[in-house]
Amino acid sequence: MLLAVPDCFTSFRHNKPTTTSTTFLFQRGRRASNSVSPTRTRRLQLCKATLITNSDSFEVGRFLGSYGFMNITSYSGFQSGADIEYSPADLGQLRVQDVGEGNVKISLYEGRVSQGPLRGTSILFKVYPGQRAGGMEADMMAANELNAHTFLQSSSKGICQNLLILVGGFETKTGEQWLAFRNNGKYSAADYAKVMSERVSKNRALGEQMSWNQFEQELTIKRRRYFVLKLLQGAIRGLAFMHDQDRLHQSLGPSSVVLNTIVERDAAYLVPRLRDLAFSVDIGYSSLDEGRGTLSEGLWRRASAAGAFTPMEKRAFGIADDIYEAGLLFAYLAFVPFCEAGIVDSLSLQRLLESTFKLDVEATREYCLADDRLLDAVKFLDLGDGAGWELLQAMLNPDFRKRPIAEAVLNHRFMTSAIP
Repeated sequence: MLLAVPDCFTSFRHNKPTTTSTTFLFQRGRRASNSVSPTRTRRLQLCKATLITNSDSFEVGRFLGSYGFMNITSYSGFQSGADIEYSPADLGQLRVQDVGEGNVKISLYEGRVSQGPLRGTSILFKVYPGQRAGGMEADMMAANELNAHTFLQSSSKGICQNLLILVGGFETKTGEQWLAFRNNGKYSAADYAKVMSERVSKNRALGEQMSWNQFEQELTIKRRRYFVLKLLQGAIRGLAFMHDQDRLHQSLGPSSVVLNTIVERDAAYLVPRLRDLAFSVDIGYSSLDEGRGTLSEGLWRRASAAGAFTPMEKRAFGIADDIYEAGLLFAYLAFVPFCEAGIVDSLSLQRLLESTFKLDVEATREYCLADDRLLDAVKFLDLGDGAGWELLQAMLNPDFRKRPIAEAVLNHRFMTSAIP
């Protein structure tokens, strides 16, 4: 069963795929979704007015694939030498994790709305397995993602264009939870980086056969820098909106940013959107006082290790934890699209930053500068007299108290500068 807010989602538990009952879809249309919601009661009414909860209102298309989640299995300090010791504060601040693959496998399907005012709207279904296949964890993740999206879409500040939009969903007789999102793009930031790195490999393999002149090469690099910068800006805007609404993402990475295009010439039309809110955490003070949820146990364990005990400290730690993940995303996008395929990936880059150089970004730069294969990435972060490295160091600061908030990241000179 979905463990959602009853006022918004009671109908999810009853609308099986075989139901024939009539449900009014988006009765108030766009006006309802954009209206100001000053009270909790109004927000709950908004949920009822805008979500499609009847499975007969959807058509399921082709299967797109599946993916899993990584679970944190232990927490340990850097193991670069047996004679090196770390204090408990170091363990919390440095955020080193051993991870293992979780049991929950998510399936993705294309689809569309088949009736009502949104008829014909393209949909992406995210399917969580029932308890028999995924256990209670799958149900909790589905419910958490559903609640996070509907809460954020009920904000009095309106809909954030940098978050994927939940349209509705239903539960099948076998217990599967089907969440329906607007299909705003089939590519992720990880897909973009992969395509660009493969293009770099192809171009360098051609060598002297390349017909490009120097001007064309410089223009390509300039476009790539602009595209990556706009991608980062959109992702951080989505994160800033979530934090402003007292919600953490807690699963931010290259695969959790959806793109409507990966064509660098179309960067002006790029709209990045955050998805994968299954591990989102409510950091409102009332929720922090109530206790811990199962999905957020790891976060609060790290918070305690870092010396964050009061609600205010825990809230600050949670926001800083998201910023750290955003910093790793920044590093990934600063390197992978500019390097040949296979030279660097997310895990090797994280290992380089955390284990090899202990989050010393300047030392990381010196290392990368000596490798010609990483030169274009280094030059990108060197823009603005090293502004990119400066921002990366701030976001990955070992002390969570010194990391910037999302709005400060957006206003940093590297994020606001024009690409030369």
